[in-house]
Amino acid sequence: MTAALSGLLVGAAMGSIPFAWLLHRIATGRDLRGEGSGNPGATNVERVDGMAWGAAALALDAGKGAVAVLVAARLAGEAACVPAALGAVFGHAFTPWLSGRGGKGVATAAGAYAVLAPAATGAALLVFALVVAVTRFVSLGSVIGAAALPIVLSLVGPGGRATIAAAAIGLLIAWRHRGNFARMRAGTEPRLSRRASGRGGASR
Repeated sequence: MTAALSGLLVGAAMGSIPFAWLLHRIATGRDLRGEGSGNPGATNVERVDGMAWGAAALALDAGKGAVAVLVAARLAGEAACVPAALGAVFGHAFTPWLSGRGGKGVATAAGAYAVLAPAATGAALLVFALVVAVTRFVSLGSVIGAAALPIVLSLVGPGGRATIAAAAIGLLIAWRHRGNFARMRAGTEPRLSRRASGRGGASR
């Protein structure tokens, strides 16, 4: 088995764990896909269960991306790292444990790339924060931040496969947010509340 395939499989296995769905199940006994936005991700957990549960889901979703890259590197070497990041995001978005209906991949991508390219990831997160601060759309910040990552990678490194994978992930994240775009056009997309509770648009 090649290093790339090993990394992809490790990433997909780690990414497929639906932490947000599991936390909501623990908190309420209900299926997250039937509540809030219906998205089994951290933002929806925050919306329906509160900030503490949402923060836990966010940390776990980001953490599984980071762990996927670290484990792949340990098992199969550096060549497995980028495939592991790609596998983690796609595993999260299309988890078999929820019949292929996973989250949008933003937090998992951020966790994976925080290991692969911390400086570029920090810059993309800054773009995300600025867009959210100006527009109060978490969804828009997520998509623009994801789009910024491959651009920053091409400028400051490491480039190559990491940039190509980030571009593929950015396209996936944009596609997963197509419902948010439709709601923006219709004027029904929820904005991030100015209150400390931080209620906002479905993203992760």
